[in-house]
Amino acid sequence: MAGSVFDSQIYGGLFSSGEASRLFSDSAEVRAMLLVEGALAKAQGEAGVIPQESASAIGRAVVEIAVDPGVLKRPAGQNGVPVPGLVAAFREEMKAPEHAQYVHWGATSQDIMDSALMLRLRQALALVEADVKAAVLSLGGLARAHAELPMAARTYGQHATPTSFGAVAAAWGTPLLNLLEELPGLRHSCLMVSLSGAAGTSSALGMKAAEVRAAMARGLALQDPGRSWHTDRTPVLRIADWMLRVILAFGKIGEDCTALAQSGVQEISLGGAGASSTMPQKQNPVSPSVLAALARQGSGLFSVLQGASMQQHQRDGAAWFTEWMCLPQIVLGAAAAARTGKELCASIAPCAEAMAAALSSGLGLIHAEALSFSLAAQMPRPDAQAAVKALCQEAQASQTPLRDLVARDYPDLDTDALFDPARQMGHAPWEALQFSKKSDSLRNP
Repeated sequence: MAGSVFDSQIYGGLFSSGEASRLFSDSAEVRAMLLVEGALAKAQGEAGVIPQESASAIGRAVVEIAVDPGVLKRPAGQNGVPVPGLVAAFREEMKAPEHAQYVHWGATSQDIMDSALMLRLRQALALVEADVKAAVLSLGGLARAHAELPMAARTYGQHATPTSFGAVAAAWGTPLLNLLEELPGLRHSCLMVSLSGAAGTSSALGMKAAEVRAAMARGLALQDPGRSWHTDRTPVLRIADWMLRVILAFGKIGEDCTALAQSGVQEISLGGAGASSTMPQKQNPVSPSVLAALARQGSGLFSVLQGASMQQHQRDGAAWFTEWMCLPQIVLGAAAAARTGKELCASIAPCAEAMAAALSSGLGLIHAEALSFSLAAQMPRPDAQAAVKALCQEAQASQTPLRDLVARDYPDLDTDALFDPARQMGHAPWEALQFSKKSDSLRNP
């Protein structure tokens, strides 16, 4: 088995992260770091920190020169970071030592790597956002079309009260819609440049430090943090947390779909995938299983990432290395979850007959709550609850429908209304339609 399912030639189609996978390749990291070096030189040239001619030469070179990631393996192993090897290789390729000497002026490896990371996280957020939007639109369509379709709500795996399938779809989609609404603020507060020098003091840039950092941020279209954040991993954690909540939201959909499609329930269908190698009758819930697995992996990795945010002094190698091992997997997990979830949400279809059968089974006990509140209009609430509990026990013992027992003991009650699922869904249809309206706003932002 490959070291990562996202890179596997065998499992990469099952856990497909799409275009996001290229963002965490070695070549993408090298390209991003060179772009940061170019933006740094341009900002320093404008501020007079380095010669303008050298800044222009470096800017041209980062576009023209491609550094093979393979040449960084040995120096990264020796130095713990790839930047010294990258700078050395880039200077050599420039063939202009009078200009190359100004590459990486006043920066430290973490400045380059963190800024390059933010460039890639920005792209990853955009890719995940697009798939989440598509999933929300599909769920909005389900919510609208099936707002009035009754089905059994389940708590602790057991029938509770009637709800609607549209409300279930809305409950799946609302966390995703909320995540989309968070994105502008997240981008503004977390996608930031880093330029603080060896120990976070920007001492090598002197009084020009703030000016250069601001210009570098503009050049990369990132935010200027106005400070050093080498060991404050809050921006990374908040982005990873957003990604994890995407994974968890889709994981919830996966778990519910697995349960609703299982034998004996089969209240939804999921499209045509999931063949078994030995059992021709089966259609395994592959996509829901992928989503649940990604949620479990993401939760564990995020816990490790949180621990790695507690860094010693002004730089912590072990904690930083731990971030490298966890963060890409979380981001690729979010991309895979959004991609898989988008396709799943577009394929879900309710089975109205199975839903109706579930509601009519169980001797009508699913309507016990509604019955207790109706009786509470005639007697104290505790007495009503006790009376309904006794009726439920009698129904189970005698296998008599609860409706028949109610008609016997309380003939004045409107049993047609009490035992009609379509009239006992509460606010479920309204919630479904409200979500659908909100999701429609994504079509014309």
